[in-house]
Amino acid sequence: MRGIQGSFTLRKHSFRPSKKLGQHFISDRSILDRIAQAAELAAEDTVLEIGSGTGSLTRSLAVRCRRVIAVEIDRRLCEVLKEAVASYSNVEVVEGDILKIDLRGLGVLNHKIKVVGNLPYYITTPIIMKLIREREQIEDMTLTVQREVAERLSAAP
Repeated sequence: MRGIQGSFTLRKHSFRPSKKLGQHFISDRSILDRIAQAAELAAEDTVLEIGSGTGSLTRSLAVRCRRVIAVEIDRRLCEVLKEAVASYSNVEVVEGDILKIDLRGLGVLNHKIKVVGNLPYYITTPIIMKLIREREQIEDMTLTVQREVAERLSAAP
């Protein structure tokens, strides 16, 4: 049902996904729930969601944890996202490029965060490298990547 809502919201805002940004939105509720469950969130967790898109995954995360910091690079999509999560007081929408955001500057200095994201193919490696560099701020990562990337990450040297 929410997948349909996400599509409706995109049409309402006359939004078309950007190939340049590698935008692909998951609308299947069972897949979104599986991603949120895989993150093993607790009520006191803070989650950094990379590429929040239409907010479908954001909402699944918000009902499971204390705080969601939803980072979205596309200014046009931020308006859609803000509307989608308006009823969730524990969601903060941050417009920006995750590669340029200092995780310490997100107001999570005193505790580690969990990272969740459905990463675009073209930028998966730079994002993962950034997260590794800033790992002292991160407790856990649950990232959805294309099969080819997962195979490369899990390949023997």
